[in-house]
Amino acid sequence: MQDWLWMSAADLGRGIGAGEIDAVALTDTYLDAIDAHPLRDRIYARVTHDRARAEARAAAVRAKAGQRLSVLDGVPVSWKDLFDTAGVATEAGTALMAGRVPDRDAVVLRNATAAGLVCLGKTHMSEIAFSGLGYNPITATPPCVNDADAVPGGSSSGAAASVAFGLAAAAVGSDTGGSVRIPAAWNDLVGLKTTHGRLSLQGVVPLCLTFDTVGPLCRTVEDTTMMLAVLEGAKPADLRGANLTGARFVALDTIVMDDIAPEPAAAYQSAIERLQDAGVDIVRAQVPELIEAFDLSAILYTTDAYANWRERVEGAPEKMFAQILERVRAGRDVLAHDYLHAWTRLHAIRAAYAKATAGFDAVICPTAANMPPNLDRLTSDDAFYKAQNLLTLRNTRVANLMGLAALTVPTGQPGTGLMLNTAPDSEARLLRLGAAVAAVLA
Repeated sequence: MQDWLWMSAADLGRGIGAGEIDAVALTDTYLDAIDAHPLRDRIYARVTHDRARAEARAAAVRAKAGQRLSVLDGVPVSWKDLFDTAGVATEAGTALMAGRVPDRDAVVLRNATAAGLVCLGKTHMSEIAFSGLGYNPITATPPCVNDADAVPGGSSSGAAASVAFGLAAAAVGSDTGGSVRIPAAWNDLVGLKTTHGRLSLQGVVPLCLTFDTVGPLCRTVEDTTMMLAVLEGAKPADLRGANLTGARFVALDTIVMDDIAPEPAAAYQSAIERLQDAGVDIVRAQVPELIEAFDLSAILYTTDAYANWRERVEGAPEKMFAQILERVRAGRDVLAHDYLHAWTRLHAIRAAYAKATAGFDAVICPTAANMPPNLDRLTSDDAFYKAQNLLTLRNTRVANLMGLAALTVPTGQPGTGLMLNTAPDSEARLLRLGAAVAAVLA
């Protein structure tokens, strides 16, 4: 049964369907592993034992009756602590929401439950989801699977850890500037940033409503594809026959390669060479308009965040981690005409980006330019924290600013990911490409 903890979600689901895995025994195996794990309280904010066992029992009955709701019916997954769960606290990693208990599940959780998924519980996250590092002195800082002295990436930090440490078959997180893809990359997982607006944000604690997205963190691209389907209540994309025949990629050179650490640089170069050996045509290109987009991002993100959080923040600022408080308050004094002008410019830049990358199947770059930073240094050096947080989210933020779909897959070198960006609402094509790329890089 311990092998179940490391199987893909899809294989677990198929095992349930074939009668080889009992859904109740599977859930008990995960719950027992969670409860016995020495890092449990750094990964899970709350474990929903009763709900999980009830959902598993129902899944087992359906499996015996031949009435399964999806391939993943009976598979246990975790949820970032900003997805509302009826009767269970949802606190978004902040003391500002301590004791907040919603009375209804978030829409995406309702969709997943309707597909038979089992909710294991809520995972820790960066405070209010406003950091890419995963360090949270207010609640807990989850571990990084590749470096016990480093942060795991955020803000879906506990989500990544739950899968990487064998304590969930898959996880659901959110991505506003890279918060699914960074922890996925640093913990050797697959992470999907969906197109903004594709998945419902109803019942999801907001950070920046104009950029917030929901996305899964998984062991495989197949799992990611199935998780996307259950989150939106649709059929999964067909990955059969996915290949790279005739594929053309842009290797982005603007911004994303600046100040890159040796490890991700080497992993990226190796990935490019292996993809070229597999027949992919890769063209290096600049998109200089991105420089202005990054200049605008401070206005766009902080203004939106402050609009959503100002009442809670100003009601008890002393309860917040100082770095997060400073960041969210940066939007307090932005003028309305500056904010609206920034959006006007961003729409123009998105058009320029689309034109520059048209005709290519994907734009690629290293998922993160750095490796997971040392936790002790982050806690003692404010300047280091700020610099690393900005660098961590830099490459991923291209997709958020440009409104793209994006996928990170492991390169084969620990703690590094290859990111593929594609046009908005192109997730099916992106996942097929990702499956083929992952097969080459495995």
